[in-house]
Amino acid sequence: MELFPYNLVLLLPLVFLPLYFLVKFSHQNKHSTPPGPPKLPIIGNLHQLGKPPRHILHKLSQKYGPVMLLQLGSVPTVVITSAEAAEQVLKTYDLDFCTRPPFAGPKRLTYNYLDIAFGPYCEYLIEMRKLCFLHLLSMKRVQSFAVIREEELSLMIDSISNFTDPIDLFKMLISLTDEILSRIAFGKTFQSRDELSDGRLQEILYETMPDPVLNGFSASDFFPSVGWIFNRITGVYGRIEKSFHDFDEFFQQIIDLHLSLERNKSEHKDLIDVLLKIKDGSSTVRLTNDHIKAVLLDAFLAGVDTSAVTMNWAMVELARNPDAMKKVQGEIRNYVGTAKGKVEESELGQFLYLKMVVKETLRLHPPGPLLLPRECTKHHVISGYDVYPNTRILINAWAIGRNPEYWDKPDQFIPERFEDFSIDFTGGQYSDPTDKILISYLSLGGGRRSCPGMNMAPISMELILANLLYCFNWELPKA
Repeated sequence: MELFPYNLVLLLPLVFLPLYFLVKFSHQNKHSTPPGPPKLPIIGNLHQLGKPPRHILHKLSQKYGPVMLLQLGSVPTVVITSAEAAEQVLKTYDLDFCTRPPFAGPKRLTYNYLDIAFGPYCEYLIEMRKLCFLHLLSMKRVQSFAVIREEELSLMIDSISNFTDPIDLFKMLISLTDEILSRIAFGKTFQSRDELSDGRLQEILYETMPDPVLNGFSASDFFPSVGWIFNRITGVYGRIEKSFHDFDEFFQQIIDLHLSLERNKSEHKDLIDVLLKIKDGSSTVRLTNDHIKAVLLDAFLAGVDTSAVTMNWAMVELARNPDAMKKVQGEIRNYVGTAKGKVEESELGQFLYLKMVVKETLRLHPPGPLLLPRECTKHHVISGYDVYPNTRILINAWAIGRNPEYWDKPDQFIPERFEDFSIDFTGGQYSDPTDKILISYLSLGGGRRSCPGMNMAPISMELILANLLYCFNWELPKA
C-alpha cells in the first residue's frame, strides 16, 4: 500500500500563495485611496491648513481633485468638493457616514453628547431627534412663536428709525436673533431675566465659538492619544472648561427659575417649559437637566450667529446689486402697501423673489461653509476611491455652491437662477430630479444629520429681511 504523499501537501501553500496575493492585489487595484498633497512625519498635512479653511481646502482640491485625502495629525480626513461625491456620502451611503467624530470641546459642552448636533449616530440620537422635531421644532410649534418674532422685530425697526448716523446692521441682527431665541427658549415670565441675561449669554457664546473650543481644532482632535497634554499646556482645556461652567451655570439658573416660579398659563410655552413637561412625563428618552442644557446649547450655537450672518450677507449683496434691491423692495412694497407700516408673517408666501434672494445668499455664503465633520463607519467606494472606517469626512459646501459645473456665473449674486426650479435647503429638488444641481445646494447640510432648525430659520430670516427692505432704503457706507 502506497503512503499518502504528505510532502506534496506541504508544498500546496507555495503553489496557492502567489495566486492568493495576485487575486488580492488585483482586487485592491480596482480602487485606490484618494489623492492628496505630500505629508510631513507626525503632523501629516496640518501645516497646510490655514484661514479661512474653506478657501485653503478648495485651493488644494483644485490641484488634487474633488475627493482628496489629507492626514491631519494621526487622523485620515477626506475632503469632498463635488456634488456627486457629496450625494454618495449624504444620501446613497448616509447611514455609514452620519456619525460624528469625537471632539474634545463639543463632548464637554454637550455633557458627553446628550445633544443632537455633535453626538455619534445611535439609537439615543434617533429618539432625541424625533423628540425635538415633534415637540420643539415642528411647523406648528414654529408658527406659535410668530408673535415673539413680530414683537422683537418691531422694537428693532423702531430703534433703526431713531438713528441718524450709519448703523452697524450686523450687530443689530445679532442682538435681534439673540432676543428672539431667548424669548422662544426662556420666556419673559421670570423676574430675573434682565439680571441673568444682560448680554451675558452673548458673551459666553463669543467665548465659545473660536475654533479650539467648539470646532474641532484642538491638539486632542488630531492626536487623540497624546493631544490632551498639549490642550492643557496651551490653555485649550481651560477655555473649554470655562465655557462649559459658564453655560452650565447660566442654563441651570433659568431652569431653576422655571421650576420655582408659577408659570403664566398663556398660549406661548417656551422651550424649557416643553422640555420640563417631557421630563416629567413619559418618553422613550428619560430627560435630565443635563439633556435640557445640551439641547439649549445646540439651539443657541446654531441659531444666533448663523442667521445673523446670512441676513447681513443678504443685505450686503442687495446693496451691491441695486437692480436686485429694487426688485425685491418693489415686490414687498407693492403687495403690502403704505398704510400697514410692517410686513406680517402671514404674507411671506407672496414674496417669491425674496425667497430667491435668501436661497442665493445661502448658496454664496453658507453659514456652515464646511459642514459639521462626519466619520466613516464602513468601507465604501466614493467616486472611485476607497474610504475606510474611522476616516473623517469634510464636505466643503462653500466650494460646491460655487462650482461652475453646477452653477452659471457661480461667483455672481443672481437670485433669478432659482426661478426655473424649486429647491429646498438640503439639496432636495422638486421640478427636475435629474438636474446636476440636485445635491449641489447644501446650505443647511443634508441626510440624517441635516439642520434640525430648517423649519424655523427660513421663516425668521424672511420676516426680518422683508421688514428691513419694506421700511428703509439701504446702501453700503461710503469709504
